[in-house]
Amino acid sequence: MNDDRNLPLRVLFCCGVSQNFFDLPREQIGEVWQAYGKMLNAIEAMENVRVLGVMDDDRLVVGNADGAPWTFYIMADVADFDTAVAVCNLYRTTPVGDYNLWRYGKIEARVGRTLTVPPVLANHA
Repeated sequence: MNDDRNLPLRVLFCCGVSQNFFDLPREQIGEVWQAYGKMLNAIEAMENVRVLGVMDDDRLVVGNADGAPWTFYIMADVADFDTAVAVCNLYRTTPVGDYNLWRYGKIEARVGRTLTVPPVLANHA
């Protein structure tokens, strides 16, 4: 797929799972996982977002990540600041039973740009 959208912001969405998730009975955990799946699908479907990848570090961080507060990361190019805000807002609006996803997790965005190394300039002595 050739994606030629000009999306000037590179955003790292840092996502953490809270203790509320770990306090759930086993039979209720699946509902939260399904909500995370809906949230990730909603991000992928956003017109002004190009997801570059999702990394989950749950193999080496098990349980509530107190020392390293993030559990998974979403690297994406986005069109503007408001789009980054809209991605974060999915935690407030994605339903999980009687609650929303932010009861079970958190998100924080680091906004920058694609790193571009300048070309070597000729030495003008």
